[in-house]
Amino acid sequence: MTGLKSRELHLKKYPKGKPTTDLYEMREVDVREPGDGEILIRIVWMTVDPYMRGRMRPDVKSYIPPFQLGEPLDGGAVGQVVKSKSDKFTKGDYVVGFNGGWREYYTGAAEGYQKVDPGMAPLSAYLGVLGMPGMTAWAGVTQILKPKEGETMMVTGAAGAVGSLVCQIGKLKGCKVIGSAGSKEKCDWLKSDLGVDVVYNYNEFKGSSGALTKFLSKQAPGGIDTYFENVGGFQLEALLNNIGFGGRISLCGMISQYNNTVPEPGPNNMTNLIGRGILMKGFIVSNYMNLMTEFIGEMGPWLASGKILFRETVYEGLEAAPEAFAGLFSGDNTGKVVIRIGPDTA
Repeated sequence: MTGLKSRELHLKKYPKGKPTTDLYEMREVDVREPGDGEILIRIVWMTVDPYMRGRMRPDVKSYIPPFQLGEPLDGGAVGQVVKSKSDKFTKGDYVVGFNGGWREYYTGAAEGYQKVDPGMAPLSAYLGVLGMPGMTAWAGVTQILKPKEGETMMVTGAAGAVGSLVCQIGKLKGCKVIGSAGSKEKCDWLKSDLGVDVVYNYNEFKGSSGALTKFLSKQAPGGIDTYFENVGGFQLEALLNNIGFGGRISLCGMISQYNNTVPEPGPNNMTNLIGRGILMKGFIVSNYMNLMTEFIGEMGPWLASGKILFRETVYEGLEAAPEAFAGLFSGDNTGKVVIRIGPDTA
């Protein structure tokens, strides 16, 4: 053993409905030495993301295994290498990977990590705009929606980590962008800071797809060409009433349904996809990890030049992770949610 102690959060029960802060147990464990091909990391930042809710449903088959009761949770993290038994990294390197979250130290395979430059961007950005959310936004737009200049793009969850980047990429590609959010503050940020052309508060439509259909038809009389889906529900139904011929839909998430204990009825207008020749494709970001270099090559210059902006909702300390995760499903955050676990420098 290393002589180090690490706190980590374990899942003690699965949620029913929205996740609550009493699902977890904090434990202190001994930190083990890295073996061949492994590294020991001091975690600096961790992330919570909506996909983790799916990992709390052991009865549902998915692309990623469910969290196990009595075991530590896991997720994306940025940290500093404390010890290395890998040729890939040396002590002091900063790295990012999909493992290592929900704890203070992590020992594991070096293969799942990439070195990052703390001088190019804040370390937390490698969990957001330069990490999985940024890659998700970029891939969903460039590889599925493939927008053309002058087209109209619609984005739900537009003030979130992924949605806010989709909106900006859409503008950079020359689109008119329509975005939705759940508060006046978020709507104001989208319009004033990010330059989204049309912004609406979905709460004002009270779950009525008919009212939203009429609103969207006025904003896009020629039809909506591309749609980035983060939410689902009545907004998807309204979109399907306004999708243009040859439209493309990128299915990233449906957060409005993640906590349902009883399945809600689906849109009743799916037949619109047929006659209008619509492409609708679901995806997960790991499908496109082979394009990481291309993503960084485009996103990096946008970020450096100020063409892409990002906002973070920051929580302090490992003990804040349950609250941060619950907040994802209550609309508490704007932009990327990150938790600071330790200081940037040792």
